Amino acid sequence: MAVTDVTENTFADEVLMADSLVIVDYWADWCAPCKQMSPILDELAAQYTDVKFVKVDTNTNPNLAAQQGVLSLPTLQFFQKGRVVNSLSGAKTKKALTKAIDELL
Repeated sequence: MAVTDVTENTFADEVLMADSLVIVDYWADWCAPCKQMSPILDELAAQYTDVKFVKVDTNTNPNLAAQQGVLSLPTLQFFQKGRVVNSLSGAKTKKALTKAIDELL
């Protein structure tokens, strides 16, 4: 499954109402660690087809990031049944992300 973009208008439907585990990547185009993580998230999205991966561009959706308590980039939030069940800040390795996902499945 591909990583899709969500906005303030689509966040509730795509993330909060989803039946599966949803991983939200908060990023910005000026954030070098965000750019490093992007291909890793693409790989994980292909590997974990039962997990939904979405991205929030904090430049165009700053209110959404603020509402979700995102203070640094990159931040990954893991949602289950509309609730944050895990959150990771800073660049992470594929191994670390795989471990975090496996713990929630």
